Amino acid sequence: MHEHAKGVVEVARSPWRKDVAMFLIASFFFWLSLFIYMPILSPYVEQLGGAYSFVGLVLGSYGLMQFVCRIPIGLVSDMVQRRKPFVMLGMAAAMGSGWLFALTNSLGGALVARALAGVAAATWVVFTVLYASYFRSEDTHRAMGQISLVVVLAQLVGMTAGGSIVDRWGWHAPFWAGGCLAAVGAVLSVSIKESNQSKGSVRPQTVQLKDLFSVMKEPLLLKVSVLSVLAHGIMFTTIFGFTPAYVLKAGLDERDLGFLMICFMIPHAIATVFIGKTVVPLFGKWRSLVIAFFGSAVFTFLIPVAGGSWLVYPVQIGSGFFLGLLFPLLLGMSIESVDESQKATAMGTYQAIYAIGMFGGPYLAGIVNELIALPFAFYFAGTLGLVAIGLIVVWKQKEEETKGDKMIV
Repeated sequence: MHEHAKGVVEVARSPWRKDVAMFLIASFFFWLSLFIYMPILSPYVEQLGGAYSFVGLVLGSYGLMQFVCRIPIGLVSDMVQRRKPFVMLGMAAAMGSGWLFALTNSLGGALVARALAGVAAATWVVFTVLYASYFRSEDTHRAMGQISLVVVLAQLVGMTAGGSIVDRWGWHAPFWAGGCLAAVGAVLSVSIKESNQSKGSVRPQTVQLKDLFSVMKEPLLLKVSVLSVLAHGIMFTTIFGFTPAYVLKAGLDERDLGFLMICFMIPHAIATVFIGKTVVPLFGKWRSLVIAFFGSAVFTFLIPVAGGSWLVYPVQIGSGFFLGLLFPLLLGMSIESVDESQKATAMGTYQAIYAIGMFGGPYLAGIVNELIALPFAFYFAGTLGLVAIGLIVVWKQKEEETKGDKMIV
């Protein structure tokens, strides 16, 4: 039998085939449970009586808990060489988050519930390691592509459905739905099996403590991580933050939020294709980052201009597309200059650092809102994009000066 055909047959007969399907389905329910209430989260906390600064704190607690928990979870998982318990922990935290939101009408309960969602999201690093362990090392990229697609689909379905659910069944309905969806994921995760890491499969790896400090000294990783903090700050201040609350105040209805999310998420997904096949080959990585940050800043500044009119939809299309260009490019650059043996550590470090943007963006924007007015959250977020462009220009200038000095010597 031809070697390639033989390999295909071996994969098809893999004992992990059912586990792969079960894992993907469980992962879909996991992310669906976390995103189904995202479109109404900021207006809901505001409806409970939360000031803008507290709304920002609730939104930001998701990123803060990822920053605090992501690396320790990876380290402990590596230490005990177990993945499934952490997958189930993530499911339980997601379930607790949804049901706590549904059962409480207090601001403190909302803060704890959102923090639990952050703990759940922090376990995702172990999800990806376990899923990769079902595949041979040469199939790792395909495996990551599959699981990334599941995440995007879950986010799209959840954010599209959330607004309609509120319009039909009330504010608490998306939270009940989130808890129930996570419960389904938890039941499915019981049947997920640990991989024995058979010969030829990718070695499970998250964050190695011994490599952590050396990796954090890598200049490109640090620069890209700072840019990712700013990019996540924009994202979690706008579409995952105050945009839904603002457009509802400006005249849209809860049922309009679904279409608003579609306008953002579909271009966001499409952009991931353009960045690798068109934008980077044409402009290069750093110029592509400047273009993406500039587009993100412009469309963020336009959100208050669009208000509750039909213009908010093309603005979200532009915002979704340019932010969609940013994240895969930053992700790839984060491990570009790191040795192969330290790539997992670099990725874990990068993911932990950019969580600062998930927290700091909405929290600081909430304070700005309270001191001035709600539209200024978007002026703040747009400014983050301009700051990123400024940093890139300064870094490239210093790099050119360093090269010039070396040539003189």
